[in-house]
Amino acid sequence: MKKIFICGESYVGYTVHIKGADEMTTQSYTENIHWLRDALMRGDCSVDYMPSHVALSSFPDTVEKLNVYDLVILSDVGANTLLMTQQSFPGGLRAPNRCTAIKEYVLQGGSFLMIGGFMSFTGIEGKAHYGTTAIADILPVDLLPYDDRMETPEGTFPKIIDHSHTVFNGIEGDWPYVIGYNKTLENSEKGVVIARVQQDPFIAIGEFGKGRSAAYTSDCAPHWASPDFMSWKHYDTLFQNIVNWLTENRK
Repeated sequence: MKKIFICGESYVGYTVHIKGADEMTTQSYTENIHWLRDALMRGDCSVDYMPSHVALSSFPDTVEKLNVYDLVILSDVGANTLLMTQQSFPGGLRAPNRCTAIKEYVLQGGSFLMIGGFMSFTGIEGKAHYGTTAIADILPVDLLPYDDRMETPEGTFPKIIDHSHTVFNGIEGDWPYVIGYNKTLENSEKGVVIARVQQDPFIAIGEFGKGRSAAYTSDCAPHWASPDFMSWKHYDTLFQNIVNWLTENRK
């Protein structure tokens, strides 16, 4: 059984309601992980999930801690959550660089997947900020230096480029639409694009040191993943296949 670590796909909402002369506030907490987590668990994986706010204090900060897992997934959680540790902010104390730990984990034989979202790749207003971190070195695509979101409310359809790749085993027919993704740049020296959305990478894969990495540039949950995508009969198969390719050489 493959052991998977997923971080992200959670947020706290804070809403101000103005009613004439009066105002009030409400708070909410949301996790959007269950679609992906359930898909992987149905594919012979065990999943440890860490919400973004927990990662501030508890994200694994060494290769040894990451090596417990066959695959590390970051989904919609920005680099600052990994870099601004409780020791370093606001206390100014030294702490391990958790982005560097992920890079070394992959180079030594681990597997890594980044899934798109407002706080993935470069992200909204550039705030995901991975382009200047060690994680950029193990992504099979290059990142834009500015807001990379491509909002396509009219819907856009991913297209397979390499139909023979094992990531697409068992997947037939047209894909459902997505309504957005992170725009990244193809770099043939780092990875191979095996699916596109418009003219941009949708799924890219690469090998780094002894490990493997993949970029999935749209979301695994709403809002970029449409209702049609979430109910697609191949949703489970797609993410299970990505995991299988990433981890097939994992000892």
